[in-house]
Amino acid sequence: MTATTVLTARALLLDMDGTLVNSDAVVERIWHRWAERHGLDGAEVLKVVHGRQGHASMALLLPGRPKERNLEDNARMLAEETVDMDGVVAIPGAPEFLAALVDHGLPHALVTSADVALSTARMRAAGLALPAVRVTAESVGASKPDPEGFLKGAAELGVAPEDCVVFEDSGAGIAAGRSAGMRVVGVGSRAGFHGPDALVRDLTQVRVEALGDGTIRLHIG
Repeated sequence: MTATTVLTARALLLDMDGTLVNSDAVVERIWHRWAERHGLDGAEVLKVVHGRQGHASMALLLPGRPKERNLEDNARMLAEETVDMDGVVAIPGAPEFLAALVDHGLPHALVTSADVALSTARMRAAGLALPAVRVTAESVGASKPDPEGFLKGAAELGVAPEDCVVFEDSGAGIAAGRSAGMRVVGVGSRAGFHGPDALVRDLTQVRVEALGDGTIRLHIG
């Protein structure tokens, strides 16, 4: 992106993995092991799993497998991920971005496919403060790309969906934001393949401005 894009919103909805936190090393380790156990190609598995809850990815990768087995595997994997913080770091610019939202009192929420334990552990490992409003795996009945999580985040903040901007890195997350009727800022190289409204390398390319009427102005690029 060579020119600056300006978007306005009344609330921001933030994905975690790949957007605020770089957890790719853990995700790759966990899912390569799962793929090997099931005779699948790890590289192909990783094309599916980003942004989704684990059991939803398993349902796509092993169609016809009983849901109960996917949920059991998902619970085991979440437990493994929650204690494996090796390589978990903040996305560049994430600490400053979150601090600006808090300092200006701007409405924002975390909307993640991780559960409470995993999201808490990863944000802490990355040195990031958890937003006061959080929508986690326990909060929804359907995983991204279903829009339920983003719609719940908007509702909890008391903001109409069309007045929200989503920050996402994955195809599933970008589709969820779009389905919720929201504009989407893509973060990182994965996001560029899925047509977000604006795209940044990382959060160092985002500047937040608070306007007097409660509007958030985003300078992107």
